[in-house]
Formats: sequence, C-alpha cells, structure tokens
Amino acid sequence: MHRLPSADVNPAGTPLLECTLTYRLHLLHKLTDLGSQRAYAADAGLSLSDGRCLAAIGAFAPLSVNDLAHKANLNKGQASRAAQSLVEQGLVRKADNASDGRGVVLTLTPAGRQAWRRAMRVIGQRNEAIFGCLPAAEQAQLSQLFDRLIQQAQMLNTVSTPV
Repeated sequence: MHRLPSADVNPAGTPLLECTLTYRLHLLHKLTDLGSQRAYAADAGLSLSDGRCLAAIGAFAPLSVNDLAHKANLNKGQASRAAQSLVEQGLVRKADNASDGRGVVLTLTPAGRQAWRRAMRVIGQRNEAIFGCLPAAEQAQLSQLFDRLIQQAQMLNTVSTPV
C-alpha cells in the first residue's frame, strides 16, 4: 500500500484531509464547476447541467435519459430535468424508443447542433485554461494517470464488499 509522505500526515499518523486525493479532486471539481457555470452562461446561454447534457447528447447521441445521466455525470433526476429543459429550448429532440416502449431517445435538433458547437468551444477553452498550466508532457502524463485512477475506482466500485 502506498504511504503518504510524513509531511502529509498529522502527529497521530492519519492523513491531513487537505492532502488526500479525494479531497483535492473534490476541491478541483468545485473550482472548475464554478468557472464552467459562469462560462456556460456567458458564452453559450446555458446552465451548467444543460451545458453538460447538451455536450453529452452531441457527443454520444442517441441517448436514453439513463445513458445521459451516466455520460454527463449527473443523477437520473438531474439528467431528466436538463433534457426536458433542452427539449423546451428546441435544442434536443425527444422520441419514443422503438426497443423500449417506456423509454425515450435524445438527439440534437439543428439548433441544438449549433448550441453544441458553442458548448464545445466553452469546454475547450475551460480545458485549456486549467490544463494549459502544464507542459504537453505533463498533460499527457496526467491524462494517463487519470485513466489509471478512473479504471481503479471503477474496479473498486464493482467489487462487492461484505456487510
């Protein structure tokens, strides 16, 4: 097991909260969401949830609401509300799912495709603003490390733990 450097633990030998991976990832998530929320509103005229869902639908369509929730990293209720908002704005088309009579399939409308391009520009600019502080080699290394951490977290979430 990996041990934290002694500077990252308190005198009792437990990790300092602000030095843990999960704390730091959550902090980075909150900070990036704040900036993304502002950028989506200013540059694409969308809320953060609507922007995430529009980006996911444009990238992965056709999607069910469950698939949208997964791809946009939202819960099903958030994804459903955002999808309905995008439908009401004329950006997303909701059609009955031919293979599942209870489900729907989400795709972009022509106006949605234009909004998706604006949202993707916002995402690209935000990514560059944050990731751009690292040289290309460090960006590639961090990307590979994130892939490994995501794979490990997915594996840990599929392993059942005894109650």
